Amino acid sequence: MALPRARQLLPGLLLASTAAVFLPSAAEAQRRIAPDSLRQIQEVEPMHGPAGTEVRIFTENLPLQAKVHLGIGATRTGFEALIEAEQGMWGEVGGTITIPETAPWDRAVLLVAFDAIFAPIGLSDPFTVTRADGIFQRTGEITDEGVECLAMRDTDGFLYSLIGNTEGLEPGQPVVLQGRYVEASICMQGITMEVTDILPRSSG
Repeated sequence: MALPRARQLLPGLLLASTAAVFLPSAAEAQRRIAPDSLRQIQEVEPMHGPAGTEVRIFTENLPLQAKVHLGIGATRTGFEALIEAEQGMWGEVGGTITIPETAPWDRAVLLVAFDAIFAPIGLSDPFTVTRADGIFQRTGEITDEGVECLAMRDTDGFLYSLIGNTEGLEPGQPVVLQGRYVEASICMQGITMEVTDILPRSSG
């Protein structure tokens, strides 16, 4: 169903009256949008946590704007503006957002900076929302991209290195995995997930 009063901002981006922005995927967005129009948010701390986690954001590579808003969302779904952030005289932007209760623990989310008319001007690396016990879930496919560790691409195209309970996993295998976020590992690729459970994946 078409969104009410949705209008085209840039190829692959829509702004609806609810201030939700829709992206086809992070990789596609980077290809479709002019390189100077969408920047990488430089600092996010922490990079994982449950709903209610306070996340500090800072970046100094955004163009000067009348207003800058910070929000959260996932690829191919909506991005929600959460706060109006401070922007310094040289363009630096900082602020703290709280991960909302509605943030999914079964797919990656992105933090986003909007300008005054809610057009996106910056995206973060994937943020991992967990349950209160630290567990998160991803659906994807085991790939042969891993160098030091087994690897998986999730359905949003993000890369994960896998450690822990990986016995029986092979490239090309569709999987649903649950596990814990690993701050540092030898894997050196994408986000490292310590797998605790391998769940059956439905054919649908």
